[in-house]
Order: sequence, then C-alpha cells, then structure tokens
Amino acid sequence: MTFDDARKILGGGDTAATEFFKAKTSDKLYAEFKPIVSTSMDNVGTTRRYKDMMRKYNTVPFAHSESLDLDHHVTNKALDGLFYMIGQEEKKIRTDPAARITDLLKTVFGKK
Repeated sequence: MTFDDARKILGGGDTAATEFFKAKTSDKLYAEFKPIVSTSMDNVGTTRRYKDMMRKYNTVPFAHSESLDLDHHVTNKALDGLFYMIGQEEKKIRTDPAARITDLLKTVFGKK
C-alpha cells in the first residue's frame, strides 16, 4: 500500500478501504475459497442435484440453457458477501465513534 492509497482510503467514501482490499485480494481469496466451496458442494450433493436438474431441463422442447459453473458462481457470491459484511463494518467505523474500539481506529478516524 502506498501513501497515496492510504490517503485515498482515509479521504474516500464509506467503503474505500473495503474496495481497495477487494481489488487487491479477490483473486487470491477466490483461489483459496473455490476448492473449499467445490468440496463442500460435492459432499452435500449440490453439484449432482444441479446437474440432474439441468439434464431434465434440457429435455424440454425449445429450452436452451447456458451452462453455469456452479462452483464459480457460489464462490463469487461468497466473496461478494464477505466484502459486503466488511464494507458494513467499515461504514460503522467511519460513522459511529463507538465502533472505533482500538486506539488506532480512534486515532485514524477520530479526526476529520
């Protein structure tokens, strides 16, 4: 992180830090999350049930479906949820002095 990045985060919008970290970490987090998501969905039968459903759907006359990589979709939605929750916490820290529970947060966000 550069000083310019830090300045943009400090002076940015309610989720500036979240957006910065999302841009910097999404690819690595995706690579870490996807195998776990895939294994979990296989273990509970989600992938098999989805494939069974799509096989039946594709037998309907004139039905055309796009192939969906379910593991990719679920992994992306999990990351969206993760960054949404982080963003909500960041908004709280920026707007509510009571949410600034560490000395660092009090120092950084206590002055504007």
